[in-house]
Amino acid sequence: MSGYKKCTGQENDKDCLTGLSEEFKACQKAFTAMGDETRQLIIIALLKSDCQGIRVGEITDRTNLSRPAVSHHIKILMDAGIIGLRRAGTRNYYYIDYSESELKKIEALFAHIRELVTDAPDRRGED
Repeated sequence: MSGYKKCTGQENDKDCLTGLSEEFKACQKAFTAMGDETRQLIIIALLKSDCQGIRVGEITDRTNLSRPAVSHHIKILMDAGIIGLRRAGTRNYYYIDYSESELKKIEALFAHIRELVTDAPDRRGED
């Protein structure tokens, strides 16, 4: 799923870490968007909704945020590729769209980190 090369030895360490750095850069916008507590509330509200998504009014009810604030933060989350939009006539429904989401890149990044940590020698100094 991810595009990183498996790190198998010291000769590949530089390439491996360069690849990891590129993965971090690819996820930076999503990390920044998700790092805000207000946007985290919106993400949680979206996760609690059904698969069809919810409207801004429902998000304001669930988060106690104003409509302009919710709209502002939804735009940031959409620009970061975290949420999607479904239109039904004049109504807009927002949802977490994993199939098109930056969340897949984040998942791949953490899988890569887990692989590096798992394959690394024990650094605690314990025998």
